[in-house]
Amino acid sequence: MIRRLYDWTLSLGARKSAEAWLGIIAFIESSFFLVPADVLFLPMVLAKPERAYRYALIATIASTLGGIAGYLLGAYAFDALAAPILKFYGKLDAFEHLKACVGRDTTMLLLVTSGLSHLPPIKIVTILSGVVNVGLPFFIVSCLIARGARFFALGWALNRYGESIKAFIEKRLGLIAGVAAAALIALYFAAKMLGGAGSLGAC
Repeated sequence: MIRRLYDWTLSLGARKSAEAWLGIIAFIESSFFLVPADVLFLPMVLAKPERAYRYALIATIASTLGGIAGYLLGAYAFDALAAPILKFYGKLDAFEHLKACVGRDTTMLLLVTSGLSHLPPIKIVTILSGVVNVGLPFFIVSCLIARGARFFALGWALNRYGESIKAFIEKRLGLIAGVAAAALIALYFAAKMLGGAGSLGAC
């Protein structure tokens, strides 16, 4: 199923309505869709590099709006809507495990790492933010900054280096960003434990 969704998402870039689809995918990715908007964003920028920053702006705004939708699901409709969505994708156990490990302050950190590198997955963190009641203004600003940084950085790299950097972005950039995000999370938890402000015993 995931492969079919990936191929379908990739095919949207060839349509005249590609910009609209980019916005739709970036929106729904933040709350329930499995395939990241990057899959559509990359070929669109390669095809029309002069529109790189326009596409990045569309993806950033749509992703943030989708994040707000996911936040509201977590805050007001977790049992009715968010939990069934997570269960359908096999992410409910991961969500519950993450929820047991973190609080509001840690979730704020995860908003940054998920926006930059999809670690943890964006949809899980947006729903979790609503569940643990992260402040909505902070949530919106963090989404705009972290997700905007990712899309605009990708747009700049593709616009400058073109096809030659595409393989690096697809195969290695995500890994590098993921490792950096994991290191940031580990350092945060280590500081919490050394400072006596928290424990990972629940994890």
